[in-house]
Amino acid sequence: MSFILVTGGTGKTGGRLVQRLIEEGHKVRVASRSGSAPQGAEGLAFDWNSGVNDAAAIEGIDGVYLVAPVGVADVHTPMTRLVDAALERGVKRFVLLSASSVEEGGPAMGSVHAYLKDKAPEWAVLRPSWFMQNFSVGQHLPTIREEDAIYSATDEGRIAFIDSDDIAEVGLRALLDNVPQNRDLIITGPKALTYGEAGDMIGAARGKAVHHIKLTTAQLAQRWEEFGLEPQYAQILAAMDEAIANGAEDRTTDLVELVTGRPPKSLEQFIEENSSVWKV
Repeated sequence: MSFILVTGGTGKTGGRLVQRLIEEGHKVRVASRSGSAPQGAEGLAFDWNSGVNDAAAIEGIDGVYLVAPVGVADVHTPMTRLVDAALERGVKRFVLLSASSVEEGGPAMGSVHAYLKDKAPEWAVLRPSWFMQNFSVGQHLPTIREEDAIYSATDEGRIAFIDSDDIAEVGLRALLDNVPQNRDLIITGPKALTYGEAGDMIGAARGKAVHHIKLTTAQLAQRWEEFGLEPQYAQILAAMDEAIANGAEDRTTDLVELVTGRPPKSLEQFIEENSSVWKV
């Protein structure tokens, strides 16, 4: 039985990973701002920026699932601080949640990716495409419900949207398998689609059309700032949409099936399972 620290343990992938670890009979420490944890796991109030609970977070653990703090441009400093503390305590296995569009050594999680590759004896970097859950519980849900719209700066760029459950399952195997991955894992759904196509599918399921509103990169960055994000972080997010417009996410991989033994969920299946959330 392993003892795993899950940062971001109440988020889209972390929460699912915690449940799977519990189901598999492992001990779990959930580090989050609230300190809450589901039955069967240990909760710890954790703030990336303060470092106050770093020692408590890593006490006795065997592996770490790393999710970057939200809404800040400099994730490298707090995340590598925790990695160093864990390495000093003898922790070997680290799994980082990054993104398909973020290369090793790139901005944000890309720098942590490079750090783990250099420092950690056993590591994996999950590089999923954009989450299907962004439509059902994330930033697109309010605009779909209230404005019949999805906003992006992706133009006609395609994305192989991925279900968070599939990401969590790959993360589970990366944390627990006897042989470490020691590589980055590009995780996609089975088909690349535009936001317009995704909107059409959601519109058909809810019985009311959903339109893709195409913004410029600058317009999207301003929109993120209006939602309260730091300007630098808003620019990073908007630039990721621009990269999609230029084809950065127009690819699929068989990684989910290779690692888990089953194919990834399609967007069609996801929409069918969640159609009620978009109906007003």
